[in-house]
Amino acid sequence: MKKLVHVVAAVIKNENGEILCALRGPEMELPNYWEFPGGKIEKGESKVEALEREILEELGCQIEVFEGVDDTTYEYQKVIVRLETFKAKIVKGIPRASEHAELKWVPTIRLPELHWAPADIPTVRRLVNNA
Repeated sequence: MKKLVHVVAAVIKNENGEILCALRGPEMELPNYWEFPGGKIEKGESKVEALEREILEELGCQIEVFEGVDDTTYEYQKVIVRLETFKAKIVKGIPRASEHAELKWVPTIRLPELHWAPADIPTVRRLVNNA
């Protein structure tokens, strides 16, 4: 039986309305796919606490978390991922890629041009449809 992993990710917009996208590095699972930054919820954490911690660890930024964007479950080869995405904004710090190969700010309408991890695609579609 495959392990179910519950993860949260941030849809971070800047003052230009662009969204922060993170490229998975070659040593990560799903290398060279784009994703929204975030990670696993640890035992005893709320979704918001997990997202704030993950963004601080991955990007070196403090964020404010807002409403949910999407909640999707995707079955990968080795694991089943439940991904919940939330709108967020940076309140302190400048994002730096510590775990990812690259970060870039992308206008919402151009999000579909990136090669997204499958679990992130429903969020991309929802953002584009609501743009």
